[in-house]
Amino acid sequence: MQQVTRILLLLILALVYTGCGNGEERESAPARDEAPELTQFELEHGIGPVTERLDIGDINVERARRGAEVFDLRCTACHRMGRRFVGPPLGEITEARSHEFIINFILNPEEMTNRHPVGQALLQEYMTIMPYQNVSKEQAIEIVDFLRYYAETGEDLRD
Repeated sequence: MQQVTRILLLLILALVYTGCGNGEERESAPARDEAPELTQFELEHGIGPVTERLDIGDINVERARRGAEVFDLRCTACHRMGRRFVGPPLGEITEARSHEFIINFILNPEEMTNRHPVGQALLQEYMTIMPYQNVSKEQAIEIVDFLRYYAETGEDLRD
């Protein structure tokens, strides 16, 4: 019985080693450092649908309240405002990153994680990729206003 187990183990290891490819070479995915070079805008403001600076104006409290609702539904499973959780704390993110960067990360988390140096660093630190939350660009702007309001006032509109 032990010999059968050993043979099965060796067979499994051989299959894993060869990749179950019947000896055929498969095209490998490009390495992260082979990705096309990022533009200066992308390095500063992220990769995604926002490709130029946005003028979202001053904090709009009503927009921030709507953003708080979206944040509560889509973001609180992984984020807290003042402490590390599954993902990074977001209470002061608007002071560290541009509005465009935050919106691009919300709307395009997979590519931001795969291609952007900040996204790659976050993956290394938190060991998880932010899932796409199916929010619109307008909802992402509302979330940014909520985060701006929180950073400026310390008041959590979700209470």
